[in-house]
Amino acid sequence: MVGYHVSDANSYIVVTGGGVEDVKIVKKAWVYPWQKANVISISPFDFEIALQAMTIEKLQFSLPAVFTIGPDDEPSALRKYAMLLTGNADGTPASRGATPTQTGRAHVQTIVKGIIEGETRVIVSGMTMEEIFKERQMFKTKIIENVQTELDQFGLKIYNANVKELQDTPGSEYFQFLSRKAHEGASNQAKVDVANARMIGEIGEAEKRGRTRQEISKIDAQTAVLETQRKSEKATADAELSTTQTKLNMQIKLAQIQASRQAESKDAELQRDVEMRRAEMELERRRATDLVHAKIERESAQQNADAKFYTDTKGADGTLYKQKQDAEAAYFRATKEAEARFFAKKKEAEGITEMARAYGQMATVLGGPQGLLQYMMLQDNTYEKLAKANATAIHGLQPKISVWNTGAEGAADASAPIRNLFQSLPPLLSTVQEQTGILPPSWMAQMPPQVDNAAERALVKKGKNPVVNGNGGPH
Repeated sequence: MVGYHVSDANSYIVVTGGGVEDVKIVKKAWVYPWQKANVISISPFDFEIALQAMTIEKLQFSLPAVFTIGPDDEPSALRKYAMLLTGNADGTPASRGATPTQTGRAHVQTIVKGIIEGETRVIVSGMTMEEIFKERQMFKTKIIENVQTELDQFGLKIYNANVKELQDTPGSEYFQFLSRKAHEGASNQAKVDVANARMIGEIGEAEKRGRTRQEISKIDAQTAVLETQRKSEKATADAELSTTQTKLNMQIKLAQIQASRQAESKDAELQRDVEMRRAEMELERRRATDLVHAKIERESAQQNADAKFYTDTKGADGTLYKQKQDAEAAYFRATKEAEARFFAKKKEAEGITEMARAYGQMATVLGGPQGLLQYMMLQDNTYEKLAKANATAIHGLQPKISVWNTGAEGAADASAPIRNLFQSLPPLLSTVQEQTGILPPSWMAQMPPQVDNAAERALVKKGKNPVVNGNGGPH
């Protein structure tokens, strides 16, 4: 039908015809007059089978199972399913009135049933009945894997497989006997327990009966001796007859064995031919495989060699580039460091120059270099440092202190300055002599003889003021 088609959630539209290469599987599409559209359903469907199979022990049984199978929702699988399984079994297209679920399902079920039956019989023929019972999960897994491998070529997928309990085929009572065996085992065990209890009671009774029989047996033994002699003669005749029959049976069995051995020998020869053909095919296959492996190894070795050469080349280029960059960086660093040092020295020289100019201007303001020197010494606390240094130098010494008086203060005397100068001069010269040992020139002054310090100390103790440097006590 021409127009815009949209499929259901569980369906796809298969478009063929002009403008389409092979088939196109979509959910929605425009269908033109020169094209044809068909709807396929991917809903899984269930079907039951009752398979009759035979184990390796030649035991037949019925295997009921339920399989849930449907198209695989993959592009490649849907393509196979649309090309191989859509339509009717005779190859004619599905009717227009059929629903997507009905289209081709009978045909698909027939194919799937044949695949399941074939693969199941192959698996069962290689297993014993005990293995099928004990390894039920492995048996189910093998069936699913083998069947799925065959269904892949049709784009189908097994969603679920349920293998029911094994059943006897018509005319077979194997499982019935197994069930009866289990029941009989339990019943026999109960009988054994009852018999043990009964045995204990019957042993005592048997002992009494045994004594009675012993007496009777003596009489019976004599009678039996005669009967045995007659039976021995009869047994001899029977043995001769049995020997003759055994020889005849042996000859028949030898003939049967020879025929069987000849058949086995012929079968072995045929099997040997088959194995030889198979070995030749395997030899050719291995030769082809080894040739392909050798070619692959050669190409791989060539690729590895090319890759190593490329890696070494790029490594050398990278090393050369790194060395070049390191050299340029070192040169640039050295240049910038030299420029930085030059700039620092230059700025330092400029700073010294500016400081010198500033000091020159300050010297002008402070009245000359001497004023500038005093200012800088005050700024650096030079006087304080000198005082501390002198104090440290004389620390622990006993210096001589000279004290003198230059007269009354506040006297209005014009000659006081000159008098004070001459009065202070002798003590000063005396102090210089005592502290440095330097005598003034003879033309300047004649120094008095030194007074013993011990004498001065004695005078002090008596309460008298000694004369210091030619001066009396305080005036």
